[in-house]
Amino acid sequence: MSLTAVAKSLYEEDYLLWLETTLDQLKLRQVEQIDWDNLVEEIEGLGIQLRHKVDSYLRQLLIHLLLYRYWTTERENSGRGWRGEIGNFRDELENLLESKTLYNFFLTRIDLMYLKARRRAIDKTGLAAQIFPENCPFSVAELLDPDFYPDAATTD
Repeated sequence: MSLTAVAKSLYEEDYLLWLETTLDQLKLRQVEQIDWDNLVEEIEGLGIQLRHKVDSYLRQLLIHLLLYRYWTTERENSGRGWRGEIGNFRDELENLLESKTLYNFFLTRIDLMYLKARRRAIDKTGLAAQIFPENCPFSVAELLDPDFYPDAATTD
């Protein structure tokens, strides 16, 4: 059995051992023994997974900021829980955004994730769509500020 076949078999049979083995091979610069196909797939997958986490936390943060600001009839009952969730999503984003690459990705995703969050907020609240702004009403600084919670929207 070739080294490549052994490595692929290890990848399929014991993923954690494959990770440890591949890490050791990289540290020792044993490039001829590395299971390159699966390593490339894993690195690509890691990048996708991290970007998905940024999208997910950002979308959830935006949903809860929208609920907090615009669902005023529920704010007294649910506001404390929404604040807790807002804090949790900010904490998760803060950890991810230590990476400049993920921070730059985050900046490019605000508008798209806002549209998705807006749809979820409309569905959840049953409020008229026009209550929620079509464009994100929160700045980057507000999104990431651990002390920012939007004032309740006023209805004219």
